Amino acid sequence: MSIVNRSGWRMVAACILRFISTGALRVALCAPAAFLGAAPCIAQQSAALAVYPVKSIRIITASSPGTAEDFFARSLGEELGAFYRQRVVIDNRSGAGGLIGNNLVSKANADGYTLGMVSVTRIVTELMHEPPPYRALADIVGVAHVASITNVLAVTPSIPVRTPSQFVAHARARIGELNYASLGIGSASHLAGELFTRAVGIDAVHVPFRNLSDSFVEMVLGRVHYAVLTLPAALAPVREGRLRALAVMTPQRSPALPAVPAIAEFGLPEAQFDSWSGIVAPRGTPRRIVEQLHGDIVRALHKAALRGLFVRQGAESTPESTPDGFTRLMQSEYLRYQTLIRQERITAFREYACASPDEQRASAVHDAGVSAEC
Repeated sequence: MSIVNRSGWRMVAACILRFISTGALRVALCAPAAFLGAAPCIAQQSAALAVYPVKSIRIITASSPGTAEDFFARSLGEELGAFYRQRVVIDNRSGAGGLIGNNLVSKANADGYTLGMVSVTRIVTELMHEPPPYRALADIVGVAHVASITNVLAVTPSIPVRTPSQFVAHARARIGELNYASLGIGSASHLAGELFTRAVGIDAVHVPFRNLSDSFVEMVLGRVHYAVLTLPAALAPVREGRLRALAVMTPQRSPALPAVPAIAEFGLPEAQFDSWSGIVAPRGTPRRIVEQLHGDIVRALHKAALRGLFVRQGAESTPESTPDGFTRLMQSEYLRYQTLIRQERITAFREYACASPDEQRASAVHDAGVSAEC
């Protein structure tokens, strides 16, 4: 074999490997006439690998197991895995109020094999940090708005209250004694808890947790007093009596908890908080892959069994959304929370500095070695 041919075959091999890793054949790298003998091989590779997906897909969620994002990712992953006949791996990367997982999504290869199941946490985490740890919208493209999610105000059973009004009276009689849980500084549960606390005018301490299960343990024991959590996350402990649901944070009651009143029934519309979850891909992901994923996700969301599962968990699937529509939703949410966070001067650094040593250790901001003055 001549030196030219050996060199040529090495380039052909490199071309095929690049094809496999990116999902797009760069024919220009393999075009010299000296390599015409490899044309049938390349044509076969092109035909075989033009189909997406040809390997497992990873969905990163910036939350711990048991959360709404985790529930949606796993439910959707099962449907896509069965349809594609490929593994769909759910990669929980919780911590730092969503910073860790969301940063991974921003920096992932734009080849369609790494996706993110995101929520408002992606936006809030960027807005609460200076400098921003990633670009919440510029780093990604919307694929599909998966679900709109009801939130619920839950309290520890050790507090003798049954309604939001009773809870507010209880809290106002104990200034500075109550605290509320969240899934980290900058998480959606942090923002929801802060909105409720400020809307009703009570004084409470924010206690961030890395994992949902840890916050439940502390609430059951009565060491943490309340939280505003997504209904899919809180539904099981509420039904089991480990937590008490006082209200859903929506204008209407939820079919998942029909006996629990809506917060609007108590004249507190400013405490309403809606959540959403959806699939995104790193910016630069080929449009054909984005559109294929969207179509296949919509197909799954139209299944009666999956829609029913979502409803029973306090969520509503949103198959009518488009990739561009989901992107516009995230843009509007960015503007909404940017205004709120600036007005209220909510920052991750200040939250961390003003927390107790135990609360600081519970926060992943501690892991980053952040220091600030209260």
